[in-house]
Amino acid sequence: MTAPFELKDDSVVVIIGTGAGGGTLANELAQKGIDVVALEAGGRHLPPDYINDEWASFGQLAWTDMRTTSGSWRVAKDFANLPAWIVKAVGGSTVHWAGASLRIQDHEFRAQSEYGNVDGANLLDWPLTLQDLEPYYDKAENKLGVTRTNGIPGLPGNNNFKIMKAGADKLGYKNCHTGRMAINSEPRDGRASCRQLGFCFQGCKMGAKWSSAYTEIPQGEATGHLEVRPNAHVQMIEHDSDGKVSAVVYVDGDGNQQRQSARAVCVAGNSIESPRMLLNSASSMFPDGLANSSGQVGRNYMRHMTGSVYASFENPVHMYRGTTMAGIITDESRHDPARGFVGGFEMETLSIGVPFMAAFINPGAWGREFAATMDMYENLAGMWIVGEDMPQESNRITLSEEKDQHGMPAANVHFDDHPNDVAMRNYAYQQGKALYDSVGATQTHPTPPYPSTHNLGTNRMSANASDGVVNSFGQSHDISNLFISDGSQFTTGAAENPTLTIVTLAIRQADHIAELMTSKAI
Repeated sequence: MTAPFELKDDSVVVIIGTGAGGGTLANELAQKGIDVVALEAGGRHLPPDYINDEWASFGQLAWTDMRTTSGSWRVAKDFANLPAWIVKAVGGSTVHWAGASLRIQDHEFRAQSEYGNVDGANLLDWPLTLQDLEPYYDKAENKLGVTRTNGIPGLPGNNNFKIMKAGADKLGYKNCHTGRMAINSEPRDGRASCRQLGFCFQGCKMGAKWSSAYTEIPQGEATGHLEVRPNAHVQMIEHDSDGKVSAVVYVDGDGNQQRQSARAVCVAGNSIESPRMLLNSASSMFPDGLANSSGQVGRNYMRHMTGSVYASFENPVHMYRGTTMAGIITDESRHDPARGFVGGFEMETLSIGVPFMAAFINPGAWGREFAATMDMYENLAGMWIVGEDMPQESNRITLSEEKDQHGMPAANVHFDDHPNDVAMRNYAYQQGKALYDSVGATQTHPTPPYPSTHNLGTNRMSANASDGVVNSFGQSHDISNLFISDGSQFTTGAAENPTLTIVTLAIRQADHIAELMTSKAI
């Protein structure tokens, strides 16, 4: 463990958050000999600490700080203070994620050019291309140990997947397999292979699933160039008279306010907390918040078009046995406006336990139909649909009138489905039902979206400073030594699960930051 850096040490890079973006960036910089202080709002938990029980694990890991919601999305009605199901701990939501690791497709980097002007959507092409990212995607897939890449075999298929595969064959889908997963199908990099325990969302007790908590973070600490401070809840980012960021103010685990000086600051608090920090850092020089000359900080919030389809069968399925996300169909991820919407979606197996099934299958439901579905739990198969939702300026993070536990304005998350999102979800429900009906389902159960796990946008990349918050390296257009290092820099959402791309961008960003530091540009 490295010795603590001094609070007044203004030579360090301060990273806020230790998830897929922040954790990866911290290690990549440390490996280059750059001193890093990583501030994490949550505690530190490792595989022996994880709990194979849904409610207990939620209490241990989930971000449950005060947030408010608005808009017509059903989450605002059903889960008013829980718009997102993410982790507050070292490793961030890489503790919770299912492991699906898919590259964004070439056309999805050019959404505005490919889809045209979609009424009500704030589409924009990314300021980079798939070709720009391919060498970094290669590095990320090797780092994560993604199955079906680098000669790594796929995971075995459980019953949930076998039903999906049989239905996919019936419907004529061609691309259905057990996925590109950052879960070891065989021992690799000192981590065990998957034992199919089924509690992927609760933290992998085997360490088979990649998480920055027990890969990137300890690797970075071993260099002596990384110090991680858990239970360090950031309040604001300060700047000097030249407008460069100079320090981060946070509350430590004892409730004391601290101020860490910085040469550069990298914000990796996810797409809700990152814009909240920038907005809470408003000053006379930056009255609308840091990095917000465009007015785009907090705007264009995306959560992916999601929903689930569960199906009952005459015989037990035991969908909960095996990996949570045990397989995928990618055929529908193409762009084909003939279906009635732009963009595409993935169909991924999903299972949740009895407590969360009761909470999520139809929030607030009661009565005979609900009870009958729960009685059939062992006979259920399930899939999650995840697709590209449209960025809208009005879908945004703002500062709420409510305060957090440290007296700072909490985040308000406003979201309304775009008509394209609704059309895609309805089509996906139809396809999911058809798939299960084709293999003998006795009943199908489309369910509304859960609290968000894929939070994107709000500090988006743009070629022009007037259109977004950061450039193609996640560097603020306004403040040269301020970076965004998480999914909030996504220009559009694409159909794919975002973690692989977040890691990829962090690897690329680390190279850029190192070059800027070497040349004294920051």
